[in-house]
Amino acid sequence: MPNAFPAVPPTRIDFSPEDREWIAERIKEVLESGRLTLGSFGEEFERELAASLSAKHAITVNSGTASLEIMLRAMDVTGKDVLVPANTFFATAAAVIAAGGRPVLMDTDVATLSTSLAEIERRMTPKTVGIMIVHIAGFITAEMPAIAAYAKSKNIWLMEDAAHAQGSTLNGAHAGSFGLAGSFSFYPTKVMTSAEGGVIVTGDDRMATEAKLYRDQGKASFLQNTHVRMGYNWRLSEPHAVIGLRHLRNLPAMIKARQRIAALYDAALGGGANGVRPLAAPKGCVSNYYKYVVMLPEGVDRKKAKAWLRDERGVNCSGEVYEVPLHKNEVLRHLDPGDLKQSEIACGRQMCLPIFASMTDAQAQQVIDGVKAAKAAGVF
Repeated sequence: MPNAFPAVPPTRIDFSPEDREWIAERIKEVLESGRLTLGSFGEEFERELAASLSAKHAITVNSGTASLEIMLRAMDVTGKDVLVPANTFFATAAAVIAAGGRPVLMDTDVATLSTSLAEIERRMTPKTVGIMIVHIAGFITAEMPAIAAYAKSKNIWLMEDAAHAQGSTLNGAHAGSFGLAGSFSFYPTKVMTSAEGGVIVTGDDRMATEAKLYRDQGKASFLQNTHVRMGYNWRLSEPHAVIGLRHLRNLPAMIKARQRIAALYDAALGGGANGVRPLAAPKGCVSNYYKYVVMLPEGVDRKKAKAWLRDERGVNCSGEVYEVPLHKNEVLRHLDPGDLKQSEIACGRQMCLPIFASMTDAQAQQVIDGVKAAKAAGVF
């Protein structure tokens, strides 16, 4: 028998009627111009992205995955080691492999779902040339300044996979600004989207120049078929840039709306009395709340808990960040160093509650009531 509650979706991306009209008008301009890629809207999108992130350069590409691989190719990681968190999306490690490097997996700090400086020091190898830090769920670890200082002291580079963290800051500094370069994703599940797309942000002139070469088949220039790098078709189309430009302009309001929902959850579910422990933002971090993560008690069956919330209370929880660590994926088992227990705990016990910019107070309350009911029913 169906429950009596309306369904709360796990997430959603919103375009208002005004957004849709604005986008349609400008895509019509693009079609009339005949310049469908690397045109004026892409350039405008890059300028506004750079300004929004306080970055010198922003180079748009067709996915967050592409942005990672381009950054790594620009640093020539062939035959070299790159430190990568075990708790991240497949693309973080896959980009290292595609660029010719070897990912060295790091364990997870369960309290932050990020990587500690101590773990970075433990995983260093004679071939380590760089560190990739991932800002899970929109949180920036409070250790980022110390990690950046450590990388500098060892003469290795630091990059950020900030796919989750568009608009997040630590002590006023934007995600993507702590190292040589940062990567963002505009996939439709993210806080803002261009339908498909990504961007590299950097203060380094050489990285920016290399990124522009790599994204367009390694050509010396857009109009010159002379190839100087082993690039690929990583361009962002003009229609995608139009969509992204509109959503970027809405981003501050969308983040504020997500933060409001997160504050409601914090007030009602903080302290752990209701069977879950919300992941707290690190000190100094202002999160975009790409995800609202709670930690489940040891031994709770997450799959059954999510099914109960859905079937009994209409609460649809989103996918985890992440369900399993990298070394538990079949194609990456060879990377397992044998001591990533904290990553396995972190991935196994976290769950993400619904959160999106257009979420209503009533929907948030339904989620809160659902969690409390699950606790009362012995689910948690």
